[in-house]
Amino acid sequence: MTAADVTAANVATVETKDGGGPPDGTEGAEGKEGAKGKAGEAGTAASTAAGTGSRGRLRRTHTFGLALGLATALLLAALLSAGSGAYDIPVGDVARSLLHQLHLGGGALDRAGESVLWHVRLPRVVLAMLVGASLGCAGALMQGVFGNPLAEPGVIGISSGAAVGAVGAIALGLTFLGNWTVTVCAFGAGLLTVLTVYALSRSGGRTEVVTLILTGIAVNAFAGALIGLFLFTADTAQITQITFWQLGSLAQATWPKVLAVLPCAVVGLAVAPLYARRLDLLALGERPARHLGVDVERLRRALILVVALLTGAAVAVAGVITFVGLLVPHLLRMAVGPGHRFLIPGSALGGALTLVVADLAARTVAQPAELPLGVLTALFGSPFFFWLLRRTRRRQGGWA
Repeated sequence: MTAADVTAANVATVETKDGGGPPDGTEGAEGKEGAKGKAGEAGTAASTAAGTGSRGRLRRTHTFGLALGLATALLLAALLSAGSGAYDIPVGDVARSLLHQLHLGGGALDRAGESVLWHVRLPRVVLAMLVGASLGCAGALMQGVFGNPLAEPGVIGISSGAAVGAVGAIALGLTFLGNWTVTVCAFGAGLLTVLTVYALSRSGGRTEVVTLILTGIAVNAFAGALIGLFLFTADTAQITQITFWQLGSLAQATWPKVLAVLPCAVVGLAVAPLYARRLDLLALGERPARHLGVDVERLRRALILVVALLTGAAVAVAGVITFVGLLVPHLLRMAVGPGHRFLIPGSALGGALTLVVADLAARTVAQPAELPLGVLTALFGSPFFFWLLRRTRRRQGGWA
């Protein structure tokens, strides 16, 4: 046997023993490298999951902290507002009187203090909280329905429609419901305007957002013309009353007015959070939302009715108060993101806080005179709206 034959026989023997594979050392090295690769991938996935979970916990903590801060600030602002004015009542005395009325201790104030607190200040503070919460929540719903952070309840004519009802009742001298005539006419006209806008913008069983907005603009213009006609026919006293109502104020706040707004506010604020998840899905777009099981048309119809209920009741008792429904939801969206699970109740808290603070400023900045609340909110809201437009345009790289 030659050397070549011996070598061939040895190679054949090795291949037979190893099954034709690579040598044992090579195979072990490759196995170790594969194991290391899998371990690395598993470690990367674990670290990614841990990072995501950490961010989620941080976001939840941030959201909870913001909600707690808003609630605390609202409580402090309400106590401060109830004690501030021409007749000052210390915050501690306000708290003691509240606890006394709730039979939780505390103590009663003197007769003048009790009368001012319970018949003048507290109705106004509670009404400010209800109106602000209603407007803030309605603004969050409108921005979710339209998919636009610049939307607010007045877009679909609720405020202008309510103004037509109130101005018409004053100019025509209607008194069929006594002191409630203007409030009821404003509320009814606001609801009727919303239903009209929705009916006019509906075509083929569907309502497009663009058509809804344009119809709202047209109805707002028509409402402005009607208000002008009523002002033309009104006398001097009626013009003064109309102007005061349009500027917005809580000066006429009473417990009966609080009770009138309360059912609408409670129903609207309780129903709105039930649509949070569907609004989050709608934010993906109408077509993806439909594929995920959302009845977009039914959702839009229900939320417009909720917005009409909240805004109509608020405008009926407080007049036209602008920018609360625009500013509060957008600021919260900038702070915690677009999720409606927090945005809807958070906007209610933020709106209540905003209006309580604004009403306190309106009463105390120019004492003994009182600034119109709607003028004050517009005075600060308009520059913010301009900044919001500039910021949105800059982030989108233009409007084209």
